Amino acid sequence: MTASPTQPGIPMLDLAAQYAAIREELRAAMEAVFSRGHFILGPEVAALEAEIAKLCGTPYAVGVASGTDALILALHALGVERSHEVIVPAFTYVATADSVSLLGATPIFCDVRPDTLTLDPAQLERRITPRTKAIVPVHLFGQAADMDGILRVARAARLAVIEDAAQAIGALWNGQPVGSLGDCGCLSFYPTKNLGAAGDAGMIVTSSPEMAARLRSLRAHGTSQNKYLSDEQGWNSRLDELQAAILRVKLRHLDEWTAARRAHAARYDQALAPLHAVARPVTGPGRTHVYHQYTIRLAERERVQRFLAGQGIASTVYYPVPLHLQPMYALMHIEPGSMPQAERAALEVLSLPIYPELRPGQIDRVAAGVAAALRE
Repeated sequence: MTASPTQPGIPMLDLAAQYAAIREELRAAMEAVFSRGHFILGPEVAALEAEIAKLCGTPYAVGVASGTDALILALHALGVERSHEVIVPAFTYVATADSVSLLGATPIFCDVRPDTLTLDPAQLERRITPRTKAIVPVHLFGQAADMDGILRVARAARLAVIEDAAQAIGALWNGQPVGSLGDCGCLSFYPTKNLGAAGDAGMIVTSSPEMAARLRSLRAHGTSQNKYLSDEQGWNSRLDELQAAILRVKLRHLDEWTAARRAHAARYDQALAPLHAVARPVTGPGRTHVYHQYTIRLAERERVQRFLAGQGIASTVYYPVPLHLQPMYALMHIEPGSMPQAERAALEVLSLPIYPELRPGQIDRVAAGVAAALRE
């Protein structure tokens, strides 16, 4: 069954609608950058860093070129080298593990909790070896991992903790913003994120002045006071002024957009509650969810996804292959069945549209489509 002319399709995300709502603000901000003629590490970047630091409850924030670069630079600044291992969740986007691999270190995969699909602290200790240097919990789909449990293990073993908060800007753990709980937090401003740029962009937040200074050096070829004198090998990973200006405009709307996402999630919850074959997202204790994704779980995922597509309704599987079974890690010889929660999640998860501009009638239509698919 296909969408009729009276029922236009529902995309996973509608960035054109977002742009239409704030077009004049964005154009004014971009025009100001062009008028100044300062495009790299200028006043917009400095202002955005201050605003993000305040949002995340940290004294410092360092803008970089992408969320992946944020992870790489943070790992490097905390001393991760080729001889080290870094524990990462088995169920997340590949960038978390790939950032470890790009430094020549070894990602050690850990299974996730069956409810929130975030890193399971109960399984951390058995994965720690003399080579372990850090733990990278991921605040998946918009809510925090169990940071009390993770930090307890990390402190006992004297391990660094780098929060991958790419999907969870503004989320809280027991009232404290994600990104402020570990040694540092890494943000992504990829266009599809809750706070998205018009291209790649990222940021690292930290409470350490020494780490902030090191990160500013690393993002600019290892330079500090003199841009033609490199103290160490670094990267070219600078957040540019245009992206910062765009993000500053969008940041003014983030609270409103987050409230809309939460309202949409509540409407989905109510509409899907009668469907016993559907497991709705679980918000863990002490967490404030920002719903980067609204991800359900169901055994009949492929059938439901095909039916929704026939109705013109988009849906996406985040993520179809857990990290320990990715082809790039085949040489680690990790057998299927070793991470049962991550593997089961990969077979069952389905993310539904939840962008702020979504209308109540569209949410009802998506939920009705899921119900109809299950009746077929």
